[in-house]
Amino acid sequence: MRALTGAAIAIAIAVLIAALLLALFIAGRTIPTTGSTVTGVARLVGMSAIQAALSTLLSLAAGIALAWSLDRLRFFGRGFIVGLLSTALVLPALVIVSGLVAVWGRNGWVNALIEPLGLNAPSIFGLGGILAAHTLLNGAFSGRIFLDRLEAIPPDKLKLGRSLGLSAWRRFTVIDIPAIAGSIPGAGATIFLLCFTSFPIVLVLGGGPANQTLEVAIYQAVRLDFDLGAAVRLAIVQLVVCAAIIIPASSLSPAAAFFGRRSRYRWPDSRAVTATQTGILSILLLGFLTPLIAVLARGMGPALAAVLAQPNFWRALWTSLTIGTLSALLTLMLALGLGMARALEPRQSLLRTALGVPVFTYLAVPAVVLSLGFFLLARFIGVPTSAAAPVVLVIANALLALPFAFATLNPPLEAIARRNKKLIRALGLSSTAQWRRIEWPLLGRPIGYALAVAFVFSLGDLGVISLFGTSEFSTLPWLMYRALGAYRSADAEAIGAILLVLSLSAFIAIPKLFEVLTHARD
Repeated sequence: MRALTGAAIAIAIAVLIAALLLALFIAGRTIPTTGSTVTGVARLVGMSAIQAALSTLLSLAAGIALAWSLDRLRFFGRGFIVGLLSTALVLPALVIVSGLVAVWGRNGWVNALIEPLGLNAPSIFGLGGILAAHTLLNGAFSGRIFLDRLEAIPPDKLKLGRSLGLSAWRRFTVIDIPAIAGSIPGAGATIFLLCFTSFPIVLVLGGGPANQTLEVAIYQAVRLDFDLGAAVRLAIVQLVVCAAIIIPASSLSPAAAFFGRRSRYRWPDSRAVTATQTGILSILLLGFLTPLIAVLARGMGPALAAVLAQPNFWRALWTSLTIGTLSALLTLMLALGLGMARALEPRQSLLRTALGVPVFTYLAVPAVVLSLGFFLLARFIGVPTSAAAPVVLVIANALLALPFAFATLNPPLEAIARRNKKLIRALGLSSTAQWRRIEWPLLGRPIGYALAVAFVFSLGDLGVISLFGTSEFSTLPWLMYRALGAYRSADAEAIGAILLVLSLSAFIAIPKLFEVLTHARD
């Protein structure tokens, strides 16, 4: 039953993606382009690749520095900081953008401090702002991954290095770098794809055509010019480029690794090195936390009451919560179905490989391209986009969160299957009994984490709603983007603060809830 369920899920996702791609190709051959959109596909690809490459390098450097400092230092609140870094991957990008504008914008905190001195802060709009936003999010994300690797270094290796009298630099080059080296290619490939397909950050902070990317060009072709022919051609280029990146990247080591025993051995550094680590950590945390604090500080002001009094806010909130809940549950079912089926297969099984292919949908088909495929498919089969929008958002957001939920659930499912396979056969447990008696009690934390990731992903998504959002059908990110476009910055800041509180609350509460429900223990 598990094998059949996993195969059915994989086939269903494959058929859906094939239908979306077919709709794109048919539209590309039948819908003429007006030529009104941005031309120069090579320039768009080049700009997307340049900003993604620079963002990746900066994010990896910041992540290594962050992990190195956090691994060495012990202080009150360290656990909270480490937990907060884990939320970086799922924080709504539009909220981060709002926070950066609040700090570095023309009327931001930095300018308020230095204008009396006759100085002006550098503009947050343009390539610099894009790199700053990407580094803020992905630097924290990669730092969390690298910290896991450093904390998993065997104590015997640390004791040997200390007995040999290694300096801080020698320890970094001989012990630390080899420990995280295996995660750098996978993390780098993931970050590059996330930045290459970045939409809200480039849309708001791009600053004009000079920094336009394929994602933004597709959106503008549909929403501003209604040039579906140009949008489809750009989407096909986007698919080809992403596939060219994913094929070699699939052979790299996986980036996600939040499991394993943590080493508690401490190797104290000299005062000078500790001061350096403290300085690096302070600067990086200041860069990460200041925009979040700015969103809360500016969004919880008088504008909050005005936003709460608007009926369209409550409609958008209800839509966001409903779609987020449904898409998170769908993501969980897909991830569990695929993970359970893969756990039955041997390592080199062809079926095991086939079951893993749907997981890469998010990286292979970016959000805006996925949304455009659904948009065209709805037009071809005669379904009004207003009627298709809720269903599309649930399915698309579930597919976008699937890789991260699967990376969370698949390792423990396989570990449970390997450890208890003989016991399950000896007791003659059915699949349902196996789930109820063995897997459910042990999977509380991973299930809660996967649900939280999927829910927050959907809650903060702007890419899918960008082609379906209207004044009547809106989510909180779409409402926030419309407020920014209408220069109602106070409303946008209040919505951003609500989004941030909801995201952090869900990310903390959902795993705790499932840990209690399943009685999971370390």
